[in-house]
Amino acid sequence: MDKKETTPRRTARRNYEERNKEKRKQASGNFGTMIPRDLFEEINEFLAKNHITKVQLIFAGYEALKEQIRKETETTT
Repeated sequence: MDKKETTPRRTARRNYEERNKEKRKQASGNFGTMIPRDLFEEINEFLAKNHITKVQLIFAGYEALKEQIRKETETTT
């Protein structure tokens, strides 16, 4: 695969991304989506303390939400 031609615009974008990379990392964390850094750190701390993986967290949250919606659906029908 050939690399795209370097243009002044691409150079400027690369420079901007490199300069702001750390700022973006400090501002948010990524679980497939962006969340505030404080919440990200709080969740990571909780997971580490309780030996829970992020995958387990996502799965448990998904299961809990499914159950919540199932109960809500039962009460409305």
